[in-house]
Amino acid sequence: MGREIERKFLVTDLSVVPGLPSTPIRQGYLSTDPERTVRVRRAGGRAFLTIKGTATGASRPEYEYEIPAGDADELLDTLALRPRVEKVRHQWSAPGGLYWEIDVFEGANDGLVVAEVELPSEDYTVALPPWVGAEVTSDPRYTNANLVAHPFRDWSPAERRS
Repeated sequence: MGREIERKFLVTDLSVVPGLPSTPIRQGYLSTDPERTVRVRRAGGRAFLTIKGTATGASRPEYEYEIPAGDADELLDTLALRPRVEKVRHQWSAPGGLYWEIDVFEGANDGLVVAEVELPSEDYTVALPPWVGAEVTSDPRYTNANLVAHPFRDWSPAERRS
């Protein structure tokens, strides 16, 4: 079974971003059911269909398949829920071989910046870089599927602080 083990953090210092390799991402959801999300993603010139199951801690089932870019564009334009998630993903290589993905959101989620790190196991110890803040791995508001239903632009000041 495919499995994603990932921790997610808010980014508190954007000075890490300039100069990092980056990819524009446009993605949409065909299903945001918490038990099974179905996502279409266009990342640069490549496209993917991804099915994810329910998270348990930092882990959840994940199946991802590359699809033709034209199919992804059509799915995003005709079937994906609105608003779509738009972001630029920056990659930062950590000492020790881990890769962090820093997502700078645009559009309906402009102002949100989140970093994710995929891990080899749930109990893997991660050295946190100085530019990360609060961990939001278990906070469902920060899943991309929830950012479609309740975009960051619609969050109250209290929601942004908590």
